[in-house]
Amino acid sequence: MTQHITIADVARAAGVSVTTVSRILNGRFEKMRPATRKRVEMAIHSLNYVPAASAQRLRQAQGHVIGVLVGDISNPFSSLLAKGIDDVLQKAGYDILLMNTNNSIDTEARALKRLYQQRVDGIIVQPNSRHFTQYEFTKRNNVPLVIVDREVDDQPQITGKVTSTNRDACYQLGKSLSRRGYDNILTISARFAEASGQIPRIAGLKLAAKEAGLSYRNIETRGHDRQWLTQAFRKQFNALDGRTAVISLMGPVLFDLLSIFKNLNLTFPADLGLVSFDDWEWSQYVGDGIFLLKQDMELMGNIAADKLLTQISKKDSTSSTTLLPVETVERHSI
Repeated sequence: MTQHITIADVARAAGVSVTTVSRILNGRFEKMRPATRKRVEMAIHSLNYVPAASAQRLRQAQGHVIGVLVGDISNPFSSLLAKGIDDVLQKAGYDILLMNTNNSIDTEARALKRLYQQRVDGIIVQPNSRHFTQYEFTKRNNVPLVIVDREVDDQPQITGKVTSTNRDACYQLGKSLSRRGYDNILTISARFAEASGQIPRIAGLKLAAKEAGLSYRNIETRGHDRQWLTQAFRKQFNALDGRTAVISLMGPVLFDLLSIFKNLNLTFPADLGLVSFDDWEWSQYVGDGIFLLKQDMELMGNIAADKLLTQISKKDSTSSTTLLPVETVERHSI
């Protein structure tokens, strides 16, 4: 078993009180004999004593630790988001405590409670809940908070938010598909979290389809395997008349669709159009390239971290909303 050296061990070795050691650790040397200070410092060095981070935070106004909650750490875009946050916070002298909520509201609630108990200086969350009551304690306890990527319906204006123009980008995409002669929009979603970023995407496409007179359908894949999706896709696709554009509303769904198209002997854009969210670099080499809608997750993380640092420094008691544009990468799959 590893033996942890405590402040009491240092005090015994130096022949002083725990209070004296604590004062030296906190740089309070006033009215202290140089010989006493030297004796304590030698004991600290010989015992290899390192103060516990949690104890330091209790003694300090700030511990320079930021809590970061992501929905799914296995999703490369959550990882890019965390990297963007860490790149900014490291330069500002902060460490991050990264926690994976697994797209669960209950897991997220426990993680938020733990971060508060750890006395973090602020929290950045990729939310799972669509209701701000999940995060209300941060407001009550003056914990700086920034919500990133996904949207919370009743979020107060004073709480920072960084997200993408998902709804507008999908609305414009729907209009573009109409101009290109498509009659149907068939989206494939995988909304694992209540506050999924796919919700505004669906809303934008629905509105564009309604205005342009296109049919709109969605297949929700959560809880189902690829075999189920193959059957559901075949049924929906065969029931549609005219040209159909298929849209993957979440990057990983694209892998399933490409497999399904191969099994059903469907090619794009001859048999259907194909659009996908997220920046899959390899997608340019599939056929003549896949039409993409891209979000810059690292930049989103950078801006979220900057917003949180502004709150922490008290330069601005309120925090604004930043909407990042969704980039269109036009390729020949539609």
